[in-house]
Amino acid sequence: MQAGNLEPEVAFFNASLITDVFPVLAAAHKALLSKRRESLTTRTLHSELIYNYSGSKHITESLKRCGISDSCSYVLAARFDASMDEMKAVQEIIKGQEIDLEELAGRANQAQIQKHYKISSQELGVSTLADSIICRIAARDAL
Repeated sequence: MQAGNLEPEVAFFNASLITDVFPVLAAAHKALLSKRRESLTTRTLHSELIYNYSGSKHITESLKRCGISDSCSYVLAARFDASMDEMKAVQEIIKGQEIDLEELAGRANQAQIQKHYKISSQELGVSTLADSIICRIAARDAL
């Protein structure tokens, strides 16, 4: 993915850092806006998705932290405007069992998410983990 030569192009997330699909959708919205404005920070739309989700301003760090690695066993694949043939090709790339998106919250590593996004327990007293991530995605460019 870092080389930008996956076929079909797809974003692979470390799913243990995802509590809900909505923050991924917020990151996807930002990526689509960047593409439309011809101002992508990364090489591809799908790497831009992971970059926007990460909350970091460092591309390589974002892809390492929120993307997958050899030790990653829990993956979320995301593809913009995927056809059925492209989805089948993505399924062939991934060797594993497909699960429902509703299982994201139960499988998320909350301690690692809090550490990565610097979310305090006080913040979680007034907000959800997903809402805290969304605020960081939205505010990153302003900081």
